Amino acid sequence: MRRVAVVGGGLAGITAALSLADAGCQVVLLEGRPKLGGLTHSFERDGRWIDNGQHVFLRCCTSYLRLLERLGVRDQVYLQPRLDVPVRSGTRPGVGRIWRNGMPAPLHLGPALATYRWLSLAERAAAVSGALAMGRVDRYAAATDAESFGGWLAAHGQDARAVEALWELIGVATLNARADDASLAVAATVFQIGLLEQADAADIGWSLVPLQQLHGDAAGRALAAAGVGVRVRARARSLEAAGGGWTIGGERYDDVVLAVPPDEAARLLPDDALDVPGGWVEALGSSPIVNAHLMFDRQVLGEHFVAAVDSPLQWVFDRGMRGGEQYLAVSMSAADDLIDTPVAKVRDVLVPAVRRLLPEAANARVREFFVTRERHATFRPAPGTGRFRPGATTRRPGLHLAGAWTATGWPATMEGAVRSGEAAAASVLRTSGRTTVTRSGEVAAKDVVS
Repeated sequence: MRRVAVVGGGLAGITAALSLADAGCQVVLLEGRPKLGGLTHSFERDGRWIDNGQHVFLRCCTSYLRLLERLGVRDQVYLQPRLDVPVRSGTRPGVGRIWRNGMPAPLHLGPALATYRWLSLAERAAAVSGALAMGRVDRYAAATDAESFGGWLAAHGQDARAVEALWELIGVATLNARADDASLAVAATVFQIGLLEQADAADIGWSLVPLQQLHGDAAGRALAAAGVGVRVRARARSLEAAGGGWTIGGERYDDVVLAVPPDEAARLLPDDALDVPGGWVEALGSSPIVNAHLMFDRQVLGEHFVAAVDSPLQWVFDRGMRGGEQYLAVSMSAADDLIDTPVAKVRDVLVPAVRRLLPEAANARVREFFVTRERHATFRPAPGTGRFRPGATTRRPGLHLAGAWTATGWPATMEGAVRSGEAAAASVLRTSGRTTVTRSGEVAAKDVVS
């Protein structure tokens, strides 16, 4: 039985560990924090569970949905039967909507673009033309990765208003970067897979329970049932080659999967392990996400969520009613301007913006306001960063990588993290001469050695 260490207990590490255990490997998962879940976790505050950030997924996130099935929590998320995004303006009344009809792609979005409230007739026509052009982008080409998403939009007739009110409405939340700062290849992945290739791909889903319950707690049960040895508060301090394998903390393993952030991977990896240019950690960088949490004394939002234009806000989510109070979470991606801003100043900006966006909030009292921040939430998908994203298989036998920052082709999303875990498990099994079928239905492990 092949002995494998998975370092890191986020979605990538959880996926890799379960896939390898299902394939018959003896797996130990090491997590430095006191609980599993990585960047998708929750904490308790005044008897209420708070997610560190609002996370959503799309119907096209098939690997993530398979993981939820494997964890036995598919019934604890909600997935829209049909895409419908209400969009409000911070300066003008009314509600616009991005929605789909029952027609096949790309016709499913035609009526929504043709009637989108926050663009002029000319901008709507240009948006349709831009969407069709986006569908023809070769997202796998190196030249595409080197090009800026914002530059491509400008070259295809998308003015500043269209970028703000349409393209960045979707792009900033999924890329964690503004259009000018994002690679066209990563943006094309989002728009092609998420919106243009399958009619139902962009239907939005979210958790009905705290993320810690959905991911970390459920993973703990599934890993234990699969025979994985889970060790929390167990940070890998060093990684040493030993007798055709690797040792961590004096224990030997045939293979090691590093499912950790880029800087942590660089600290543990041998210098010659990766086939990427030098300075890759700095080149990938990081991009922050800030979430503001508001407790109003009454209901002020009657929908599950609303997106914002003409506003410092991006997306506002209803997190439920309790005792007549409504809890709203405001998610701010690419939040470089807020990551170091004191809470009082964040409140001075965001609370008036919420009141302008939601008429029902104009006279409502904010009973509580606090902020959660993820300074290094994702890598920065800047133009040209594709060449700094290593694959799952390293140059050193027995060493493998996972993480949303690796070469998944996706931006740093939950789907990207799970796909990376699948790729790392496949790398272990392929390089050890094993192939079989896992519970998820993916080819990954059947012993072919007699």
